Amino acid sequence: MAMDILRRLEKGLIVSCQAPVDDPLHSSFIMARIAKAAELGGAVAIRANGYEDILAIRKEVKLPIIGLIKKHYEGYKPYITPTIEEVDKVIKAGADIVAVDATKACKPGNITTAEFFTMIRQKYPKTLIMADISTYEEGIEAYYLGFNLISTTLSGYTDYSPQIDEPDFELIERLSKDVKVPLIAEGRIWTPEQAIKAFEKGAYAVVVGTAITRPQEITRRFVNYITEWRSKGCKNKVVSS
Repeated sequence: MAMDILRRLEKGLIVSCQAPVDDPLHSSFIMARIAKAAELGGAVAIRANGYEDILAIRKEVKLPIIGLIKKHYEGYKPYITPTIEEVDKVIKAGADIVAVDATKACKPGNITTAEFFTMIRQKYPKTLIMADISTYEEGIEAYYLGFNLISTTLSGYTDYSPQIDEPDFELIERLSKDVKVPLIAEGRIWTPEQAIKAFEKGAYAVVVGTAITRPQEITRRFVNYITEWRSKGCKNKVVSS
């Protein structure tokens, strides 16, 4: 079963259907409909955040779901499925894969990534677990710990990882050569060309979220380009009749 799920992801597009609380599309119903649209468009899996969203999406699509719950705990930086409580909810909601923070930062209770992985594996021995990492070293550690998948999700979201505007292609390439589990490329992938480049660098599958599922951010990107163009003194051509 687990191998079947992993095979379905190979060389495919995973669509991240998430909307923060302040997003106009924040709604389990809406996220489920977007997930359905992604399925119809050819996505191979859905990445979803929150118990209610995962539950709604599970009822709507037949694709594998990578589930997580974002929750902030005071005094701790990890927020992607940071405790076993969130893991329980993700699995209960029907996710096929659980994504967790696998950075070097301690989880709530001063639990290390290694300790957290052991806790999950003991409780859920057959569940596929994805490591969301930010650096090469974290990816290698996650691989040796026994994570089933490794994703570059958090590159640029930790203080010590590269703060760049484009996908972290260097990280994708390095990890894909040194780990023997699926390496998932995620983070700042805006165009099909960037997705293809990630595959060429060795990615097993590619995750795209904002560029597909967040209209206000897509609009803002267009507006920013237009504003920059205007600031350079460009003028519209007047078309005469």
